[in-house]
Amino acid sequence: MIAAVLVRFAYLAVSHAFAALWLLRMSDRDKDVEILALRHQLEVLRRRLGDQRPRLRPEDRVLLAALLAPLARVRLRQLRLLVSPDMVVRWHRDLMKRRHARASVNRGPGRPSAYGRFDPLPRPVSGN
Repeated sequence: MIAAVLVRFAYLAVSHAFAALWLLRMSDRDKDVEILALRHQLEVLRRRLGDQRPRLRPEDRVLLAALLAPLARVRLRQLRLLVSPDMVVRWHRDLMKRRHARASVNRGPGRPSAYGRFDPLPRPVSGN
């Protein structure tokens, strides 16, 4: 399951990288036309869905959370998104929780052991 998600995410990352390279060649007018077309497609999808919530796959959530995390909530509310800005912030928060949870999996309960962390105390010099 996780391997399939990672493969899909890698595919999305590579395809988006190539899309970003393609954007470098486009003029500002072409980019504006593409943005308008994409916004129109979003509106059509919203009308089709009605009150239903969109079903996003885990890799879609990760990508949206990573792309939109640097933006402020005020700016997120101005964007036309399939999901609410609070949902994106929650996804990012969950992503960070899982990341930190994985880092601390091997630790046991309680305070970490101090054994082996400190050098032994120096012995007093005899012969005075």
